[in-house]
Amino acid sequence: MGFPLHRPRRLRQSDVWRRMVRETRLTTDAFIYPLFIVPGKQVRHAVESMPGVFQLSVDEIAKEAKRVADLGIPAVLLFAAPDHKDAKGSAATDPNGLVPQAIAAIKAVAPQLLVWTDVCLCGATDHGHCGHVTKDGVIENDSSIETLAQVSLTYARAGADAVAPSDMMDGRVLAIRQLLDRNGFSNTPVISYAAKYASSFYGPFREAAESAPAFGDRRSYQMDPANGREALREVLLDLEEGADMVMVKPAGPYLDVIRQVRDAVHVPVVAYQVSGEYSLIKAAAARGWIDERAAAFETLTGIRRAGADLIITYFAPDMAEWLRN
Repeated sequence: MGFPLHRPRRLRQSDVWRRMVRETRLTTDAFIYPLFIVPGKQVRHAVESMPGVFQLSVDEIAKEAKRVADLGIPAVLLFAAPDHKDAKGSAATDPNGLVPQAIAAIKAVAPQLLVWTDVCLCGATDHGHCGHVTKDGVIENDSSIETLAQVSLTYARAGADAVAPSDMMDGRVLAIRQLLDRNGFSNTPVISYAAKYASSFYGPFREAAESAPAFGDRRSYQMDPANGREALREVLLDLEEGADMVMVKPAGPYLDVIRQVRDAVHVPVVAYQVSGEYSLIKAAAARGWIDERAAAFETLTGIRRAGADLIITYFAPDMAEWLRN
């Protein structure tokens, strides 16, 4: 009993029908907007490889956060690019550093906005890697997680609503959870970049965060793009260590991984639509090859359909505007 009895097009014949039967819906509540902090005052420096994205001084971060909150976006994710960089990433543990300053400035103008803080060392180290480096050029795991836990505590003390370790060192979630708990921050969530791939799509971000490695690459700690089962192992280990949410990064090339994670866990799943995904759309739209708004809607809908509850995306303010219209 196929055609003509079954005609799926009956429910597609008008915009009203399509809206009524739509399975996956985008809402502003699902978006987290990344922000890049740099030293200085009244700094609003365009990131050339990411049209519409800026490096911002703390005073400008506050203005941008207020704009984002007024659009109904519930959270921002902070990245810092300090002037001072050393082998240990000491700027990241400075209680008077860029991130603590930005948290205070944001809370003063938009107290309802959740402030997530990226926890890593790459932006604060002179070598650009996400952990400590031995004299032989090896990324040292165990000493790194001690520093990463201290970074998390610094941000929690400054008022961060969540800490998000992105380094991919083994055991860092447990180290962070235990140190936060010992210091009275048992209510601060840990949002783990649990399945973070060694991706070619991070290039524009490294311009914005000033975090490109000075030597080698990050394949000894970020995941091999060919591996899917390993992602589930990483996710489950982080949940055992106390993660409150787990993240897949990047999003678009790893929709299958997002789906596998969504089916395997019972915590919120976050996906990061990374800089390269954003910039590809921006570049093609600037040349008239694609419709930027349509492409943003389609890619973000695909990420949600794959199973992401929340999406970190540079399109967040534009999407909030588009969803109003």
